[in-house]
Amino acid sequence: MRKIVKGLGIFVGLVAVIGLTAFAFLNEKRPVAPPSAQADSLAKKMLIAVNKSAWDSTHFITWKYGNGHTYVWDKKNNFVFVNWGDYRVLLNLQTWDRGRAFKGTEEVKGPDLDVVRGKAWTYFCNDSFWLIAPFKVFDEGTTRSLVPNEDGTNDLLVSYASGGVTPGDAYLWKLDASGLPLSYKMWVKVLPVGGVMATWEGWSKQPTGAMLPSFHQLGPLKLPIKDLRTGRTLTETGVSGSIFDPIR
Repeated sequence: MRKIVKGLGIFVGLVAVIGLTAFAFLNEKRPVAPPSAQADSLAKKMLIAVNKSAWDSTHFITWKYGNGHTYVWDKKNNFVFVNWGDYRVLLNLQTWDRGRAFKGTEEVKGPDLDVVRGKAWTYFCNDSFWLIAPFKVFDEGTTRSLVPNEDGTNDLLVSYASGGVTPGDAYLWKLDASGLPLSYKMWVKVLPVGGVMATWEGWSKQPTGAMLPSFHQLGPLKLPIKDLRTGRTLTETGVSGSIFDPIR
């Protein structure tokens, strides 16, 4: 019995050593660089590449994220429809208490309502970031810094002191010559390893003029963005114009 326990102890120790070694190998320290006007200029170049002004005039957007979450977002009125599994949630981001949720055919009420609405809000914050992060580089609470590369180019480090559900996160953007994002590295609370890279691919010009991606590669994980539609009216996205009537 003692030999078995000793053997298990050695095995656990080896696993721990291997895990720590892998962590040390994979973990990348977050770059340290001061905010600068030059970084702001690079960020503005990115906004031009993705057509921020067209995004600002895009009132409605619908999409399905790779994790099976479906969204309808009324940017103009701050309404969001979120669907996953049996749940359908209508969020009113200006008047939270007006939000409603349904599981199957039954409306969710009481203490469970706020739990479900909170989960929908968390999903929306995360999944929308993977769609529109380039438009958020000048959000309140952000700072921008340049991180030089060996080839003489610069990457753009955007740090978030507030906002969303994980303030304190930072993203290091790699851009092409026009300013269009190619990828970013992440230092985020939800990942135990720093510097994990995700691609930003499949850029397309939307009917409203905004540029949006359709695919991310995160290591072996593929994150497609499907059924993406934008418009200045809900009907342009193929969604019923009355979807948000219950929470107005």
